Amino acid sequence: MSLLVPASEEDAVAIVKDAVARHQPLAIEGGGTRAGLGRPMQTAATLSTRNLNGIVFYEPAEMVIRAKAGTPVAEIEAALAEKGQVLPFEPMDHRSVLGAEGEPTIGAVAACNISGPRRIRNGAARDSLIGVRFINGKGEIINSGGRVMKNVTGLDLVKLQCGAYGTLGVLTEVTFKVIPATESSGALVIDGLDDEKAVAAMSAALGSPFEVSGAAHVPGERPRTFLRIEHFAPSVNYRLGELEKLLKPFGPMSRLGHDETGAIWRDIRDAKAFAASDNQALWRISIAPSRAPSLMRKIAQQASVARYMFDWGGGLIWLAVPSQKDAGAQMIRAALAGTGGYATLVRAPDDIRNAVDVFQPQADALMKISRGIKASIDPKGIFNPGRMYAGN
Repeated sequence: MSLLVPASEEDAVAIVKDAVARHQPLAIEGGGTRAGLGRPMQTAATLSTRNLNGIVFYEPAEMVIRAKAGTPVAEIEAALAEKGQVLPFEPMDHRSVLGAEGEPTIGAVAACNISGPRRIRNGAARDSLIGVRFINGKGEIINSGGRVMKNVTGLDLVKLQCGAYGTLGVLTEVTFKVIPATESSGALVIDGLDDEKAVAAMSAALGSPFEVSGAAHVPGERPRTFLRIEHFAPSVNYRLGELEKLLKPFGPMSRLGHDETGAIWRDIRDAKAFAASDNQALWRISIAPSRAPSLMRKIAQQASVARYMFDWGGGLIWLAVPSQKDAGAQMIRAALAGTGGYATLVRAPDDIRNAVDVFQPQADALMKISRGIKASIDPKGIFNPGRMYAGN
């Protein structure tokens, strides 16, 4: 497979137009760290945006940043840190779970709607993305959105691109709203809770007025439930104390300081406990927190579960299972039936990802709409064909 690395947006347009003329599908990537997400693709060439990098503008007073798609996330975060600001949604770094190298890019964050633990408080990447510039399937440059949030009539191209995994065009620039960084952080740790009590504790904390920004539960021989609070140091200390009073019925608890809290939440954000393994597939399940414990009981009764973890107060489950047969796809989705939840296969060998639905299967009516949108933006179907769903 040839690697095409345009030095400018104009070069990228020329590559796309040539691919359209030749009916040659293109794999689209940034730094390549998330290339393992989705279904394997059969393409003769890969277009990488890694050389389309740099911050286009950054207005700290307006709390808006626009950058070229290939700009490393680390560069964005460093620029924001200088002004005491951060991306609201705490994007995950997939390199650990996918065994990937390279630098994650801001374009891939937008393309894959990458969100982390703060999603429960600040929303997903999609909620902070307010503008995109991309090349469509005719080789045209499209601008959508701007520096402020707006109501949209018709197709909201910003939201459509976020989570499309590069199937709807080549992102060249993205614009995000940002927020002030927190001065300090701390966490409460409750030991020994089973899944039901852990979800109850996390729900009580998230429903409190104490602005919990992270809630995760790690089962195992020594189950631990983590609750994070962030802000100015005096506020953090006060709210941790009030949270301890609220959660006293759940048993004894301990506190983590700022540095230890930061380290723990980086591990939670990046699912470090599920580092790349040849014999373990990895699923990402979204579900109502109240249904998470019973779902895991049902799954554990039917399959060998290597390990699992709750994030987002129980609304996100990371689940590792053996990389055999269909990696538990049929069983997991059968267990999810009627719950309103959905499962995404994040990591598995290529033969399994080719054979099963990596993303939650869509109803026929919804798939028809998805295909219509794809055809309108990428009529020749050259961008990441089949990455999300076979034949689309």
